[in-house]
Amino acid sequence: MTTAAASLDWGVRLLYLQSVGLAGLTAYLVVLDLTSDGADVGVAASLTVMAALAAAAVFLVARALGRRKVRARGPAVVVQLFLLATGGFLVQVGPLWLGLVLLALAAITAVLVLLPASSRALGVD
Repeated sequence: MTTAAASLDWGVRLLYLQSVGLAGLTAYLVVLDLTSDGADVGVAASLTVMAALAAAAVFLVARALGRRKVRARGPAVVVQLFLLATGGFLVQVGPLWLGLVLLALAAITAVLVLLPASSRALGVD
């Protein structure tokens, strides 16, 4: 790992971490779906599928960015904007600590992906 690529590599690691978090959320939602009383199965299943798709999408973005595909940088930043919105929501309604963690994670990841050293590693600069 070169010094110029270190910021991008850390950004990619954090994207993989976010993908793992979404996979964990998906597993939790599956457990909730299987143990629910069946009141709103359609909505619950839809939410679970959306979480699984999000985990897969973030994983694919992280992998592409790790392979130095410059086109993956935009989607990586968009993921961070969604994470900032989620963190802001959680700061308002709770749990506060989780909202603050998500805000910090999103901000750090976005900065790492957009740093000039990351641009050079992607061949943009």
